Amino acid sequence: MLRKIIVTILAGLFILAAIPAVLTPIYALPFINPVSTLMLRDHFTFRPYLRDWVPLDEVAPVLRYSVLMSEDGQYCRHHGVDWGEMRAVVDQFMEGEETRGASTITMQTAKNLFLWNGRSYLRKALELPLAIYLDLVLSKRRLFEIYLNIVEWDTGVYGIEAASQHYFGRPASELTARQAALLAVTLPNPDDRNPANPTRRQARLADRVQRLAAQSGDYVGCVKPQE
Repeated sequence: MLRKIIVTILAGLFILAAIPAVLTPIYALPFINPVSTLMLRDHFTFRPYLRDWVPLDEVAPVLRYSVLMSEDGQYCRHHGVDWGEMRAVVDQFMEGEETRGASTITMQTAKNLFLWNGRSYLRKALELPLAIYLDLVLSKRRLFEIYLNIVEWDTGVYGIEAASQHYFGRPASELTARQAALLAVTLPNPDDRNPANPTRRQARLADRVQRLAAQSGDYVGCVKPQE
């Protein structure tokens, strides 16, 4: 009996590992539009949701820069995991201090594609190898395009095109610098933040992101419009 249980567990783990290993190369194809685990949940539980896939070239550059500088300023330079930020978080934890998030955009994409929401050391441990694998298989542009199209901006509102229409009534290609900054600072807590009606704290965060986006330079080189 114990042997059967162990075999079953190992088989389950193998299947779970095989899913991202098989799907990630498929997601590299430009005509494939991946969905997140949250979108699958909504679909199979008959919850309404919005998502309109939009190519990266049809997203306003200022939105790309705002999200990148707000969520992961080293995105174009690291290989899936920002080990400097990770070490800082571990040091804070060991010293008993309150830790901040160290998830890169790649790690968040891995979570959205293959894992679940909620704070969990197990989930974080799974994110690391998945993020490294995603960065190895997908180009920076393709990975960022997937991220922008699956991240949740409000309950049942997935992707930048749906979010742009939902909050500002315009396509993602026509977002202003201010709207882009407000959308970017909504991402860490979309359940409580409304970019169309920001609090004072949100407005201050957006001020900072707007400045960073305007001065981003080479930090956003991997997601700039292609000539």
